[in-house]
Amino acid sequence: MKHFLSLTFLLLFFCFPEFAKGQTKVKDTITRRATIGYDKNGNQISLKPEVPPLIQVAGAPKSSYSYLWEMGDGNYSKEASPKHVYKKKGEYKVNLSVTNNYDNGKPPKTRPRTVVINEIINTQFSEIASLQDTIQYKIFNNREPVPEEEMIVVVSYKNPLNYVADGKLYLFYNDKEFKNNNFELLESRTHFGEKEVIEDGFACSDEMNNSHENIACAISTPTFRNSFWPEENLDLTLLESKILFRNVKIIEFDSMNANETRNLFFTFKTTPEMIKDTSATVKMRGVYVPDRNYKNHKKKTLEMEIVTSHDPNKMSSNAAFMNYRLVRFKKVNFKTRFQNDGEGPARTIRLETDIPDMFNKKTLQIVDSYPKCPICPKGEEVNYSCLDTIIKQKQIHFTFKNIYLPGSTQKNVTEKDSTKGFVKYTMRFNKDFHKQSTRSKTAIIFDKNEPVITNYATTRFLPGISIGAKMGYNLFTNLENSKSYFVAATISPYKSYRWYWQVEWQNNLHKYQSQRNSTENLLTGFNGVKQLERTTSQINFENIVMEIPVLMRYNINNYIGVGAGIQAGVNISEKQELHTEVELYEGPNSNFLLSTTNELQNTKQSFSQFKSGILLDFTAGFSRIGPSLGIRYNASFEKNFNYLQFYWIWKF
Repeated sequence: MKHFLSLTFLLLFFCFPEFAKGQTKVKDTITRRATIGYDKNGNQISLKPEVPPLIQVAGAPKSSYSYLWEMGDGNYSKEASPKHVYKKKGEYKVNLSVTNNYDNGKPPKTRPRTVVINEIINTQFSEIASLQDTIQYKIFNNREPVPEEEMIVVVSYKNPLNYVADGKLYLFYNDKEFKNNNFELLESRTHFGEKEVIEDGFACSDEMNNSHENIACAISTPTFRNSFWPEENLDLTLLESKILFRNVKIIEFDSMNANETRNLFFTFKTTPEMIKDTSATVKMRGVYVPDRNYKNHKKKTLEMEIVTSHDPNKMSSNAAFMNYRLVRFKKVNFKTRFQNDGEGPARTIRLETDIPDMFNKKTLQIVDSYPKCPICPKGEEVNYSCLDTIIKQKQIHFTFKNIYLPGSTQKNVTEKDSTKGFVKYTMRFNKDFHKQSTRSKTAIIFDKNEPVITNYATTRFLPGISIGAKMGYNLFTNLENSKSYFVAATISPYKSYRWYWQVEWQNNLHKYQSQRNSTENLLTGFNGVKQLERTTSQINFENIVMEIPVLMRYNINNYIGVGAGIQAGVNISEKQELHTEVELYEGPNSNFLLSTTNELQNTKQSFSQFKSGILLDFTAGFSRIGPSLGIRYNASFEKNFNYLQFYWIWKF
């Protein structure tokens, strides 16, 4: 038992190092603060932030702050020091969110400041910027999510109808793709009498899936109008969103004029349990119903990359945690974002992106890009803006040619978003690829400047579960007339590439005999004559043995695998037959047999004779999935119970 416990500890030590050492997470407890300063002239204010010094990241572009101002009347600004003219008298709560780019500290925290307007002297009112007719609905965030930091999400919506309408907005968050919630909604700020509502259809369980019972529970809405249009099948959109997300915020609004634009503001805090993969993509989805009497609607998905610091140059993918059984025909999405931090415009931008071997570069498809431009014709030099793609052995180069992307420090550039760009693309997997994690990055080159290197985008697979069936024969060389057959079930990660663990549950039927034991005694009869008495005994064993082997295995290639581990077992049922034969001879030797007496004694017991040992294993066949043959040596701590195991296994 002592040996078994020692081996168990060693296995845990090497396989699960977190058992052997504690992990301490050091938190940054320094809080930086920014304050809101302003000058007021009647109903006009000039805002100016007071921010702490930046802590430059070594080797990164120049650090800077970006801003999101909420004016308290539904307007917002991204300028550093904006001006605003209020339309009505009253009190307005101004909010500011500051993001630190290329900075080693935390984003400065701010407190809202109340502005009191007592007189209207300036009639050049600041109106909410109208959305384009083709957009009508927009969702954006002021920065990418960082675990345990706050983030602002702005929802802008416009009435596209030619009459005053009462409508509804849905904001879905916390993807069910991830085990834990990524966001906590702290506050919603409305400015036009919008109100939160709760619909009966959304009182169902958060664990909703595609079952018929849950579909019946999903949503109760009126009859469709032109339901064959996807943008009018509101029930289907809401049902799909409910299946994909855990939480929803529902807002109703009234009396919205034709072509009027309004803004909603939401403060989210990313949870400590937020997935820590800094190349993973999380989503929110908004659904806008301009008139709640009809099913016409717009939906937008906000994709956000998880980051540990605010760097506008970033590579991300949705291949963070994939099911290896199901990815063969999956399209993987990639996105590379960049920002021109120079003092002048960039005319050529080249993205040199690493492509792991598991992806088929020939399946590349450009989904979207900014600056928006067509694909360059192959083998031609053109004088118009285009996006060129060059496939190399280990990389793909995306080159924006003949474009104009202003610099963030360029004179007269006030809109920071105009200095940012991206390319979004998809690829499929190669026909044969292994279940291994990958890392890739992008070098971003603005004109002829030094490259800016992004973070690593990772590809990871869920472990998955592989169940195996196993059967074979155990050869005990130190036991008499031993016959041992077994069946077993195995569990291990699905189709592991190299190292993996495997646990087995094994039942053996084991029959064997003890060595014959013979003793002789000289007896004295009634007449004083010496007689030889010979007693011979032997035990027949029939045991049902349950064993649990735990191994660490290594796939050398697709066909050969090796492993080592520990094993513990116990006799579930043990039956012993003691055969005793007594022979009595005339005289002191065995020349003349007088009589023979046989005796049979049976005993049974359960859960007896605990055994443990170490084992070495070798398989040949299909090492990752499918059938293979194996041989295993078990070195038992119990004397005479070492054995060789010959088996056949099939992993599913």
